[in-house]
Amino acid sequence: MTERKLDRIDRNILRVLQEDGRVSNVELARRVNLSPTPCLERVKRLEQSNYIKGYMASLNPVKINASLLVYVQITLERTTSAAFEEFKKSMMEIPEVLECHMVSGGFDYLIKVRAADMAEYRGILGDKLAATPWVSQTHSYVVMEEVKNTNILPVKDNF
Repeated sequence: MTERKLDRIDRNILRVLQEDGRVSNVELARRVNLSPTPCLERVKRLEQSNYIKGYMASLNPVKINASLLVYVQITLERTTSAAFEEFKKSMMEIPEVLECHMVSGGFDYLIKVRAADMAEYRGILGDKLAATPWVSQTHSYVVMEEVKNTNILPVKDNF
């Protein structure tokens, strides 16, 4: 499938679906000013072209006993390909790690962790994060207040 540039309607479809992934095709078509059949075809094309990676429910962390949010800086003992690969594999196996990013600067990785409370986080830190091969140092930053938390990407008109 050849990739074509997104037009205004495609971008509006992406905006609406980010806000409400459960919107019906008829309602989506109405919101983007299109009839249902071409709207559905556009959505399928956006999915096939990987503009839309998937659909999911956004859960309330308080209700599922995961209200503690912690960002952790990780420094590795060595910055070799083997160390990076082993660390990445380890992070994929820890369900409490929501995000893991290799960064430039004074440390190697920044991860985002959810836990029920500080006691659970201490267990995750000691038994899982600090025990991961190649980890030499961790610094934890406990979030006191979530000011903004969104997965909605700005869909710009110039891409």
